[in-house]
Amino acid sequence: MDEIASALTVSREGTILSIEVTPNAKKTRFPSGYNPWRKTIGCQIREPPVEGKANLAIVRLLASFFSLPQEKVEILSGSGSSQKKILLRGMDADTVLSILSRSQVKDR
Repeated sequence: MDEIASALTVSREGTILSIEVTPNAKKTRFPSGYNPWRKTIGCQIREPPVEGKANLAIVRLLASFFSLPQEKVEILSGSGSSQKKILLRGMDADTVLSILSRSQVKDR
């Protein structure tokens, strides 16, 4: 789990999560592994990367996963890329790590 911590960055507003998204997946799933080379947590979504559908799905998925209102989940960078930085507003890194540890993130 210590390795997973490298996908997190602490900010004044909360915790920033580095994710790598696979759109058009067979099923929506988070987390879907950990990439130690990129230091990102995997995220699979069914929606296509068209007209913001995938980004909206990511916000909804992460809000649900971390039990946050959608307005507390913000894509800071990578809105047009598979690699994204997501702000979990108001969540400290220890809480994020605790929630992720319960989901048993595995290297991919």
